[in-house]
Formats: sequence, C-alpha cells, structure tokens
Amino acid sequence: MIGPVRRTLTLIVLSIRDMLVSAGPVALIAAGVLVAAYWWLDPQPPKTVTLATGPAGSAYAEFGQRYAEALARNGISVQLQATEGSLANLQALRAGTAGAAFVRGGSADPQADGEAGITSLGALFYEPIWVFHRTDARLARTDAGPKARKPRGAAPPPEPLTTLPQLKGLRVNIDQPGSGVPDMLQRLLQANGLNNDTLVLSQLAPEAAAEALQGGLIDAMVLVTAPESPVVLQLLHAPGIALMDVAQADAYTRRFPFLQSITLPRGVVDLSADVPPRDIGLLATTTSLLTREDTHPALRQLFAQAAQGFHGDAGWFNRARDFPNTRTSELPVSPEGDRAINGTPPIWQRYLPFWASNLLERMWLVIGGLIVLLLPLSRVVPPLYTFRVRRRVFRWYARLRQIEARLDEGLGERTELLNELDELDRLANQTTVPLAHAEELYALRNNIDAVRRRLLARRAA
Repeated sequence: MIGPVRRTLTLIVLSIRDMLVSAGPVALIAAGVLVAAYWWLDPQPPKTVTLATGPAGSAYAEFGQRYAEALARNGISVQLQATEGSLANLQALRAGTAGAAFVRGGSADPQADGEAGITSLGALFYEPIWVFHRTDARLARTDAGPKARKPRGAAPPPEPLTTLPQLKGLRVNIDQPGSGVPDMLQRLLQANGLNNDTLVLSQLAPEAAAEALQGGLIDAMVLVTAPESPVVLQLLHAPGIALMDVAQADAYTRRFPFLQSITLPRGVVDLSADVPPRDIGLLATTTSLLTREDTHPALRQLFAQAAQGFHGDAGWFNRARDFPNTRTSELPVSPEGDRAINGTPPIWQRYLPFWASNLLERMWLVIGGLIVLLLPLSRVVPPLYTFRVRRRVFRWYARLRQIEARLDEGLGERTELLNELDELDRLANQTTVPLAHAEELYALRNNIDAVRRRLLARRAA
C-alpha cells in the first residue's frame, strides 16, 4: 500500500517540477518586466508627507489636523508645518520644504508657479475678507485730534462701516506678514486712494488682534480665513464688535479677478440669537490645496479624496457639492485632483486596500502589456513540458541502441547483454511519467523486450 502512494506522490512532485522548469523562462521574463516597471514607476508612495497649514487656531490648522487623521488611516504620516499663513505656505512649496499646502487665491503667480511645477488639487472653500470693527470705532478716529469739539448731549450711535475709505484714521490690524493679507489689503487700499500714512497699521497674529480689538487697543482688524476659524466665531458673538458690510463688493470683483462677492445670510451663525441680524455682503477668495509636481501621485490622490469628504457639504457661503471644484483654481489642476472632483473613482478602490488599489492603478498598463506579451510566449510552455517528460523515457533509447548494435556486430557475451537488458528494463520500470505520456514508457519496455527476444533467438540458433 505504501508503494503506490509513494509512487503517486513522486509523480505529483515530478509533474510540478517539470511544469515549473518549463514555465521558468516565461516566468523570468514576466518577473523582470514587472521589477523594471516597479522601479521605473515607483507606485508605492513615501510614508511621510509635509503639509503647510497656518498659525495655531486658524482654519488652516484645523483642516490640517483633519487631513492628517484621514491619511493616517492609509498608513501615511502627515507632518503639519505651522506657518504665518498663505504666503508662507506658498514659499514652503516653492522651496520644496512642503509637499502640499493651503494657499488662497491672489497669492500665487499663475505663470511662474505653474512653470515651476506647482499644481492644484482643486478649490476647497471660500475665505471671506472679514473686517471686524468696534461699534464705537467712528468716535476713535485719530484725525479727530485732541481739540475736536465734542457734541452737546448724548452722542448719536456711530454709523456702521461699509467701505474701506471709512477706515481712514483708525487703528487697523492687517494680520501677520507671512499670511498674505497685508499684500492683498495694500492692493485694495491703493484702489481706494489710501496709503500707510492714512491708517495706523499693526500686524498682530489673529488671536492677539482679537483680544486687542475687544480690549479697545485697536479699532478694526482685517482677517482672511474660513468661517470655521475659532477667531471668527468668537468675534461674531462678541459684544461691541461689528462686521463690515461691504457695499461695493461687486465693483471689487470686476477689478480683482481673484475676488468673489458672497453673502453671509441672516441668522446663519446662530438662528436662535439671530446672528447676524441681517444679510451682510462680503468679499472672498477661494483657497486651494496646492502640491508640488514631485509629490508622489498616490499622495496627491489621497489628499484629493480627503478633500471630497471635508469640503463637499453645504456651508455658510455655498451649497452642497459646490466645493471642491476646478472652476476657480488659478493654477493648473493635477490629474489626480481633476479625477477626484470631476471623474469616477475606479471600482477596485471600493474593495481593495489603499496599497493594493494604488499598485493596480499605477501598474495596470504594464500588467496589461505584460499579458499581451505572455500570450504568445505561453505557447512555448506545453512543448517544453512535453519535451522534459519524454526525455526521461527517451534517454534510455541510447543504451538500448548500443546493446542492439553490439548484438548485431557480435560483440560482448550474450549473458552480459541480457544482464544489461534486464538492468535497462528495471530502470525503465522505475521511471515515472504522467498518464498522458505512459504510452512512450510502455513503448520503451516493448522495444527492450523485442531486443531480448532477438538475443535469445540468436543464442538458441
């Protein structure tokens, strides 16, 4: 019982070995092509990427934390680089110290940065230009002078600020230098005929400026950030602080293409407290997520997919699915961003883990070409397999021919020749071949028997 089982196992092992050896050349070619393509395409991304965000407490910092948590679920560690703001983020991208960054519209140079390989993953959200001021700011004008004549009786309530020229003479904070807000505001002030001599300017961080505004140390502050910023929420509820209703918003959008006219609807901040108490017109830029051209495509894909989840809902200034979009991007949109926003994700992304779906997406063209290449090469495998199996049988024919030649020439003792035939028959009997090739084995044994009969017949004669 042990013999047949052992013989069967031997047959299985030999068949597997023959198949592997026969398919070896084709497998080596396929493996070589895959290794070369993997090395050239580099489909797997690095495990770490730097995202330039913004100052602590800003909307950029809040969103940066969300992106870090989203990419961590796919094994990517996001290092958050705190900066002064949008302009510093753009500088980090240009210098190569960040792989991705939040940059608001109007900060980048579309031609120079586009040629430098900086691309966009889409516009993410509006960043309004918030001009908060004290409700008594009109009474604190520095151009009133100490000798200004005070009105008799109760002072009338100050008129709300609706235009930038009304900031003349006030103490105004215009955010930190690296935020990009001072440069933007200078362009707007120049359009209104204002300069640094007509304002008392300061450049405090948003949180410090908010405290100074509520404490009466400054009269107004300009802040460009998303409504999710804690500073914005704090000032919208602060007593004695008002938000400028920009009366000339449409005129600004005509002169500055990177600006948009938006409306803060009544009660959208707090319905129960009716904050704000009326619709307020604002100016806004759109913030985009920019990346470098040398940032790995898989990382750009992850950032773009995360943006779909974070910025696709309705907000204070937009309806659902207004963002992310590619319409308001100043820089060219990368293929990963365009596919995530305007395309349909591949079906395998729903079922495969990130590393597998990414590998398939980066290598599918190579895999398809390899399949086309292997189809004709695979035809060589069956003949090679047949040759290896039959060689185990045919190799004994050489010894059989030698014995038959010696028999015909009368060389060698007949007993010696019979012993050689018996030994050859024993070896042939131990040869293992698949059932499909058993015919060659039985043919060998019949030929051995035929030579033996000839030898015995000649001996009898």
